[in-house]
Amino acid sequence: MFRIRTPLAVAAVLLTCSALPALAQSPSTGSEGQPARYLPEYTASGDLKLPKNFHEWIYIGSPLTPNGLNNGKANFPEYHNVYIEPGSYAIYKKTGKFPEGTIMFKELQLTKEGQFPDGSRTEPSGRGYFPAAFNGADVTVKDSKRFEASGGWGYFNFNHHEPKALTATVKPKSECAFCHLASAKKDQVWTQFYRLLDDDTKTP
Repeated sequence: MFRIRTPLAVAAVLLTCSALPALAQSPSTGSEGQPARYLPEYTASGDLKLPKNFHEWIYIGSPLTPNGLNNGKANFPEYHNVYIEPGSYAIYKKTGKFPEGTIMFKELQLTKEGQFPDGSRTEPSGRGYFPAAFNGADVTVKDSKRFEASGGWGYFNFNHHEPKALTATVKPKSECAFCHLASAKKDQVWTQFYRLLDDDTKTP
């Protein structure tokens, strides 16, 4: 026997079927096959919210200036594990320019306790420096209008310890931007340390 479907039941079936194509679409794909961009989020007072899912972004490098090689007083003794938001990275690779809204995420990571005067230690792979606990994060955002006073990039610190802060206030130009303006290779970004971003190098 066949059941007679009421108009309400038919409508429910149609709605379910019409929703299937939308569910099948990839949420990570933007126009022309480019990754959908994750843009900065701010509080009502203008503080930057801690970016979401940054460990899934494009990893570009981990500079290290350990205490053991800087008389025990390195300004930045941790590994700087740096990520760039994927949609912005795709645009940069295509145009050679960092688009407005680019987010660079630098997660700080301590080194394991040293066994030698230079801060190094011996592990099964040999003598060297090895990552330990996470130690907060710094985030940089490109926005030429919002951060005009610091050359178009805003610099934020989400603690130099764990857990990371949920929001952060932009730093004055005299702190972070000053150094980036003076020494970073391209548009306030240290591309000279990140092979994936450096125009003068080619990936193998």
